[in-house]
Amino acid sequence: MEPAWSVGLMTGTVLDGNIDVAMIRSDGETVTDFGPYRLAPYPDWIRALLAETLDQARDWAFEGPEPDIFAVAELAITRAQSTAVRALVEDAGMSMSDIAAVGFHGQTVLHRAPQAERLGQTRQLGDGALMHQLLGVPVVYDFRSADMAAGGQGAPLSAAYHRALLARAGAPGKTAVLNLGGVANVTWWDGSEGLLAFDTGPANAPINDWMKSHGLGEMDIGGATARSGRVDEVRLTKLLEHPYLSAPAPKSLDRFDFSAAMADGLSPADGAATLTAFTAAAVGRGLDLLPMRPTRLVVCGGGRHNPAIMEALEQRAAVQAVPAEEFGWRGDAIEAECFAFLALRRLRDLPTSFPGTTGTRAPLSGGRVAR
Repeated sequence: MEPAWSVGLMTGTVLDGNIDVAMIRSDGETVTDFGPYRLAPYPDWIRALLAETLDQARDWAFEGPEPDIFAVAELAITRAQSTAVRALVEDAGMSMSDIAAVGFHGQTVLHRAPQAERLGQTRQLGDGALMHQLLGVPVVYDFRSADMAAGGQGAPLSAAYHRALLARAGAPGKTAVLNLGGVANVTWWDGSEGLLAFDTGPANAPINDWMKSHGLGEMDIGGATARSGRVDEVRLTKLLEHPYLSAPAPKSLDRFDFSAAMADGLSPADGAATLTAFTAAAVGRGLDLLPMRPTRLVVCGGGRHNPAIMEALEQRAAVQAVPAEEFGWRGDAIEAECFAFLALRRLRDLPTSFPGTTGTRAPLSGGRVAR
């Protein structure tokens, strides 16, 4: 199969107000070229709309009709993200006819992992048919629903792309990939058929929510607040008894499964320190579940910009934590690149999820295609 250019989009549950847009050239198995990448900020009114949408999604909880705000938000983000795609392509001196596919993840508003007695449920807002009309190229979207209908977790979906990056770097086995977004997920590959991935626990979401709730900004910039506080070790020990952390994979989380309330009653600094320590210690518990415990993590996602988290990974997860850039990767772009990659895999009927990643009974090619 000949490599082709594709564009991927990602807006995470941490709600940082940006659309991640990235272009890669790939055959769906290997990456041959990295194209442009950018952050396209949402206008303030869309940021406020999405925050309200997530609040209403939690109240809805998959019970009864969807809130009316879903349709409003879906239209707004689809148009905004379509504009971001076209701008990226045209600024690169290309036209939409040069693009084989767009991978449109959409905005996750609610995710509920499967239980023994029921399938899981997930909802990402994003109108792939409308994006196709606006851009005129195939759009792959709703990546998670087919996986969950087949009994999978619907997450994480990044494993196939992480494997391609590890193969490109020649670093399987003792090196794993850790993504620190709203939640944290790890991918481990043995260099052959062994591919495992799962959510380890929270990452940026509880820390960001804690900072906002105390009027300290959108996030703990530079880890300064956490570094000025003291970890409540007694509370941390109790938090680490949560059954999710010792549960076997496959497993996945919603952004609100571990909330900032874990630090209630602590000072702002001590709360930030404790939430940061918990994120890192939970990663360590996850690494203990792997067939071979990695000695090095290549860290991508926004959390790698927080020195307090990176230091805590070394101390509390007992692993070397290396920013993605040290491997020549674009740490902020990887999730968007992933969906560009998965879009090509879907068009070519290659699997996007696997028994060792989401728990499907067999490899599955997920995502709806508008063309």
